[in-house]
Amino acid sequence: MIVTDDKGGVDISIDPDQVFHYIGYEDNHKLSARISSLVEDYAKNARDLINPLYSYVIRDVEWARGSMAFIQGSIIFKSQVIVELLEHCSHVAMFVVTIGKYLEETAWQLARDGLILQATVLDAIGSDAVEKAADRVQNRVKEIAAAEGLVTSRRFSPGYCDWNIGQQRMLFHALTGNTVGVRLTGECLMIPQKSISGIIGIAPSNGNVEEYNPCKACSKEDCPGRREG
Repeated sequence: MIVTDDKGGVDISIDPDQVFHYIGYEDNHKLSARISSLVEDYAKNARDLINPLYSYVIRDVEWARGSMAFIQGSIIFKSQVIVELLEHCSHVAMFVVTIGKYLEETAWQLARDGLILQATVLDAIGSDAVEKAADRVQNRVKEIAAAEGLVTSRRFSPGYCDWNIGQQRMLFHALTGNTVGVRLTGECLMIPQKSISGIIGIAPSNGNVEEYNPCKACSKEDCPGRREG
């Protein structure tokens, strides 16, 4: 199976509760009227700064064992955690999604002008927006898989657990240039920064990939990438 797609015009709805979370507020923390008003106002008016774009390709998993997986198209992933997922998968979706550069450029300008609170709020809105855009990609891949009687895993990105951030290069290679304007620095960080890349496993329903979560077997409670459930 080879499926490629790149889309724009994805409608994004900002969740103020998630924005508060990205800023650093706990669920039970009483918010000031100023913060609440600022988030509400920015969430309503940030639409013009958000340009969601995504690209993905779905290819066969040819072989996965130990700490190495071979994907159709000479793609090689090196990670025991990723291999433990892909050894149960028949296919894998590889994707990149971004909300573009305008929001982060505006946040940077606000910070340069000394408006740190406003910049922080806008940055948090960007974090929520790109996660929502990545959710859209995941739902699209899930729809494609379901049409073939298959199921999907959660998404995983280079830099997660033992999957080296340098493998961004291999993932971008798999997209054959359709990276919707996202590029990599020498350290394999993405520009624009409000971008997400990664993979989604696709497998028969008896592969249990929907439940795959290596965090359940990890004792590192303070890991920033830890996933519950």
